[in-house]
Amino acid sequence: MGDAARLCAAKTVNLLGVDFTAWTEDEVVGHVMGRLSRAADNRGGWILTPNVDILRKMVRRPDVRSFVDDATIAVADGMPLVWASRLQGTPLPERVTGASLLISLCAAASTQNRSVYLLGGADGVADEAGRKLSDRYEGLDVAGWSPPFGLEATPEGMAEIRARVAASGADLVFCGFGFPKQERIIHELAADLPDTWFIGCGASLTFAAGRIARAPEWMQRNGLEWVHRLVSEPRRLFRRYVIEDLPFALRLLASSALVRGLTEREIATDGTAAFAEVRLDARRESPVDTRDTRDTVTAA
Repeated sequence: MGDAARLCAAKTVNLLGVDFTAWTEDEVVGHVMGRLSRAADNRGGWILTPNVDILRKMVRRPDVRSFVDDATIAVADGMPLVWASRLQGTPLPERVTGASLLISLCAAASTQNRSVYLLGGADGVADEAGRKLSDRYEGLDVAGWSPPFGLEATPEGMAEIRARVAASGADLVFCGFGFPKQERIIHELAADLPDTWFIGCGASLTFAAGRIARAPEWMQRNGLEWVHRLVSEPRRLFRRYVIEDLPFALRLLASSALVRGLTEREIATDGTAAFAEVRLDARRESPVDTRDTRDTVTAA
């Protein structure tokens, strides 16, 4: 974790070795807009939005963790993560999704003369999302671009992405390529744009463009948004959600209860032993996934 966790060290919750910033959505928005209002340099940062699928990959893939740990803020984009934090006695205040941050940060930006850039999604998604957000928030300065698939895989392609984002002068950049592709792109861009905030938002641009509908609010509140997504795209999401993520989520909840029990008995007051045990269990689950994940989208 980066600056935000260090600024508020007491407000972090550790799940399987990953630190989550224990802030509400309003607190995240207030922190970002407050940082942008400063006159000092290095006002920017990076918001990571792990859900169960992303946490599973972070636990099992050291290559992913090596750059994701540079994120400034990590919020729980998934109710199972919030439930796990409660079970281990270190509750996160609420679920904070990339999709909701796209809306709340754009709303705040429209009132504070801040600009937004939407990067990613299928062809035309960024433009469509930008138009809908402009219609919703009067005065919002928003632009966007959906690069051709695979453009970021070449040095020339990354140079074009970097040039477009830099030329936009945006204060907020929402990167919607899916995990971990969007995080690799953010990792490269953030070093050159220290006054910009980057948010990895997965399928949020597609939601904002209206191409895919989000689950009803009651499903979101009760941790069932994944069911809605599965019904919408069963062939693409069945393996990820049912075969990979569901067993991991159950293991996460069980391990979180174990951490609390160990802590209460003062056997492992910081949960280190339990975290190590669960990491080993996660590795036993299946071999490290080395498949191309460029089409992975963040699903709450």
